[in-house]
Amino acid sequence: NMAPEYGATCGFFPVDTDTLGYLKATGRSPSRIQLVEKYAKAQGMFRTSNSPDPVFTSKLGLKLEDIRPSLAGPKRPQDRVLMEGMADNFSQALEDLGTAKYARNKRVTVKGKKFDLGHGDVAIAAITSCTNTSNPSVMIGAGLLAQNAVAKGLTVKPWVKTSLAPGSQVVTEYLKEAGLQTSLNKLGFNLVGYGCTTCIGNSGPLSKPISEAINKNDLIVTSVLSGNRNFEGRVSPDVKANYLASPLLVVAYAIAGTVKINLATDPIGHDKKGNPVYLSDIWPSSHDISDTARKAVKPSMFKSRYANVFKGDIGWRKIKAQKGQTFDWNSKSTYVQKPSFFDDLGDKEVKDIQPINSANILALLGDSITTDHISPAGSIKADSPAGSYLTKNKVKSQNFNSYGSRRGNHEVMMRGTFANIRIRNHMAPGTEGGVTRHQPSKKQMSIYDAAVEYAKSETPLVVFAGKEYGTGSSRDWAAKGTRLLGVRAVIAESFERIHRSNLVGMGVAPLQFAEGDSWAKLKLDGSEKITIEGLDKLKPRQKIQMVIERAKGRKTKVNLLSRIDTQNETEYFRSGGILQYVLRQLAA
Repeated sequence: NMAPEYGATCGFFPVDTDTLGYLKATGRSPSRIQLVEKYAKAQGMFRTSNSPDPVFTSKLGLKLEDIRPSLAGPKRPQDRVLMEGMADNFSQALEDLGTAKYARNKRVTVKGKKFDLGHGDVAIAAITSCTNTSNPSVMIGAGLLAQNAVAKGLTVKPWVKTSLAPGSQVVTEYLKEAGLQTSLNKLGFNLVGYGCTTCIGNSGPLSKPISEAINKNDLIVTSVLSGNRNFEGRVSPDVKANYLASPLLVVAYAIAGTVKINLATDPIGHDKKGNPVYLSDIWPSSHDISDTARKAVKPSMFKSRYANVFKGDIGWRKIKAQKGQTFDWNSKSTYVQKPSFFDDLGDKEVKDIQPINSANILALLGDSITTDHISPAGSIKADSPAGSYLTKNKVKSQNFNSYGSRRGNHEVMMRGTFANIRIRNHMAPGTEGGVTRHQPSKKQMSIYDAAVEYAKSETPLVVFAGKEYGTGSSRDWAAKGTRLLGVRAVIAESFERIHRSNLVGMGVAPLQFAEGDSWAKLKLDGSEKITIEGLDKLKPRQKIQMVIERAKGRKTKVNLLSRIDTQNETEYFRSGGILQYVLRQLAA
């Protein structure tokens, strides 16, 4: 699930006897386990101690003795932070995360509360994920840590919003069986449901007094979550620094209440007698975790919880489904709408690639623009273009849900493209959140509204960016939304591999600056007109010329590299995208 974050299409782990043991422990039938074993062996994917090592292009070595407790953040899952260095990491990141009006160590009062709040305080502590919360060892570990903490008289700080959202219903069963859920409840880690929550911005708002204190005083508070991703603007609109951690460390930081602490050496709190308590005092041993798991995790739990999983609950079974070979679109739905990708499919024959002449610049973006920046998955703001659309369709703000839940509706998703609350467009200095300047009016407006204005005059659009454009999740809507806004090309210093491919698949040209060139060095401000020459004679990795027309007709020519890398990709692009290509092949 996290392979795209480290630049891979997938991660492969060979099947072995431990795999078969897990299948047995989780209630799979003997026939299913035998099938898995036979298939893996027939495909040469079953590994034993006698199996030869695979041949790799390159190898990375890691000594287990060098592994130290770590988190990741505050803005990307690939940015590892040693637990002992958390305070220093946060201090160094503070300036980049926002303008701090108050001194780094100053605290502000919270209206109606008996506590204050400061930079680095943990506002959200969430045990949440579709992946690691299905791992009995870390979930039982978190429960044992909570049990030990409660026994010492430790509590969670009052400003921390806690939650527990396991990735499997079985977690509830074995935590209760082990007697650990009671301790988690005492620390505020009550079950809120199963599925995507905090990791995708579905944890709900902070309490109003805390939210007001944060925003009024420009505080940089933090979240610590056991989720998969922590890209900007994803977890909470009030929280700018987000750290990924194990479920055990989530509980620990909720007790500490701040990331400005070295949990390896500093007390996490004090017991009932006022004595300092350290993380090592409450950390469960590997033996305790494995012994508890062996007693509490039973195959019968998996069987009972998932025997009828494909039937769904009563609510699911009550949904009426239309019968037929084609989907019956409901024009009034705000969740699922017929997409417009094929509206201009036209003839079966592929037309010549339309030139990009005198395009306007929609955005000038910096380095490491993630797919979450391009197509956010979190909450929808009421005053955003997507929020206005939902309001117009009589959806109340409390029912907006998230972009991720409405990705079946292109009307919502294209309005959310480049609408991340933390994205910064250098065409509108001093702003955040999907703002641009329309040309030639120079009016400041949302990126979506500007795209609509350009579409009225049939003006093509381009986007400029820095290094590593499209990092993060392999989110298809980051490319789909870009296309729907009328963007014909993205010009960047470098592209993340999967997003580059997705852009081509949607008929958007990824074009790369030559080494040393950038939009900043070219001193672009967004008022220029852009022409891309040579697309009509497109070949894989072709050199393309860009003509920049500045004020008073002054022109600059710049060489670019087309990152349409293969002949197949060239055919997809000529067809307007991979979907159009496939449909034409089927219709031929």
